Amino acid sequence: MADGFPEAEVFEIKKVELNSPIIFAGFVGAGLVGSLSISHIIEELKMEEIGLMRSKYLPPSTVFMKGRLRHPFRFYANKDGTICAIICEITLRMEGLYSLVSAILDWSEKKGSKEIVILDGIPSEEHDDKAYCAAKEDLVRMMADKDISMIPQGFITGIPGGILNECIVRKIQGVALLAKANKTSPDPIAASTLIEALNRFYDMKIDTSSLEKEKERIHSEFNELSQKYVKHREEFSGMYM
Repeated sequence: MADGFPEAEVFEIKKVELNSPIIFAGFVGAGLVGSLSISHIIEELKMEEIGLMRSKYLPPSTVFMKGRLRHPFRFYANKDGTICAIICEITLRMEGLYSLVSAILDWSEKKGSKEIVILDGIPSEEHDDKAYCAAKEDLVRMMADKDISMIPQGFITGIPGGILNECIVRKIQGVALLAKANKTSPDPIAASTLIEALNRFYDMKIDTSSLEKEKERIHSEFNELSQKYVKHREEFSGMYM
């Protein structure tokens, strides 16, 4: 490990054999949909932590969950090395995002990944129980067959937008899956909507029942982070539709 803090690098804490994995990524956004979705996927697929992001642009924060200390920006893989997950549980400022994005894409290319799927929430007053997508035209048509609607127009900023832009340049397929989510509180129902869309399109079988049953616990544990996002969103917005 190099001395000091790097611009941005994925530091691998465990060497695993990856097989051109599809990568699912979630960051702090409306309703914490990305973070909640990825956390649930990691748990249900019994994924193992394989790395973390080191960068001088990450705020000096750490995450405690049930008294356990963990790095806020983590990388996971399933047993077969066919699926990876990236989860970030802190808000990120615009400064240094290009370095973070480049580090993620450099690592993804090195591991032979051909597709990155960003899960995120759209700030909204109410649910519509629908999943939306933004991707290349042919993929959008395929998703429509699985009841995943095209986003008619809008833009995505922050690290999700940066990753999707860089995917175009890097020739890695970038996909955004989005659900309307609560503006101010953790929204496990919206996270469940996205995971069910993943189940349909990627032929996965991730159970979402605990997300719906444990709304109160999730709200209690993640409400502080959600409020930090609300304050952060006042400075710059993450997603418009």
